[in-house]
Amino acid sequence: MGLLSKKSTDDNEMAFDFHFPTSKKALIIFIRNPELGQCKTRLAKTIGDEAALNIYSYLLQHTAQVSEAVKADKYVFYSETINKNDLWNTDVFRKKIQNGTDLGSRMENAFSKLFGLGYEKVMIIGSDLLDLNQQHIEIAFEAFNHHDVVIGPSKDGGYYLLGMKKIHENIFKNKTWGTETVLKETLNDLQNIKVELLEELNDIDTFEDMKHYKQLEQFYK
Repeated sequence: MGLLSKKSTDDNEMAFDFHFPTSKKALIIFIRNPELGQCKTRLAKTIGDEAALNIYSYLLQHTAQVSEAVKADKYVFYSETINKNDLWNTDVFRKKIQNGTDLGSRMENAFSKLFGLGYEKVMIIGSDLLDLNQQHIEIAFEAFNHHDVVIGPSKDGGYYLLGMKKIHENIFKNKTWGTETVLKETLNDLQNIKVELLEELNDIDTFEDMKHYKQLEQFYK
C-alpha cells in the first residue's frame, strides 16, 4: 500500500495535531517519505533507486490529485517525518506520522486516532496506484450506506483501500503483510460482517506491475 516504517518525532507532529472534524468522513493516505533508496525497493532492484524514486513521486502526485476533491477530511500519514512544504497542501491535507511496529499496527493506530476524533466513516488508501480515481473513493464511501466494511482488492492478493464504520482490531493482526494471502485472511476475519468488495486494481510494486503504463516509461527508458 505504499506505507511503511516510522521514526517518531512527537514534536514534529504536534504542530499539525490540532484538528477538529469538519465532516463525518475521513480519508487516510499512507505514504513513505520520498527519499532515495527508501521507497519502491522491489522496483528499484530492476530500474535503480533514482528511477524508482521518480516513479514513486509521480504516484504520490497522482494520489494527491485523486484525493484532493474527495468530500471528506483528508489525512496524510508519513512514514518518517512530516514535510510541511511538499505537494500535500496543508489547506487540504492534515498531516500526521505513522505509529507502530508493522503495517497492521500502523493502520490500526491511524484508524483508532480518527475514530477517537469522532469520525463515523474512516477509509485508508495507499499511494501506489495509477488506476485509482476519485470515483473509486466516492463509491466506497457510498457503500457504507449498506455495508460495515469496504475493501478494494489489489491484484497481488492484498488491498488498496480499506474502510470501516468502527474499528475491527483483528484484521490488523497475524498477517504477513505484502503477500498474496492478506486479502483472503482479512475476509476470513470479517465473516460475520457486511463487506463490500470494490473493483480490483493494480498497485505498483515491481517492474512487472508497471511496465504496461506508457506514462511511466519516461522514468526508466
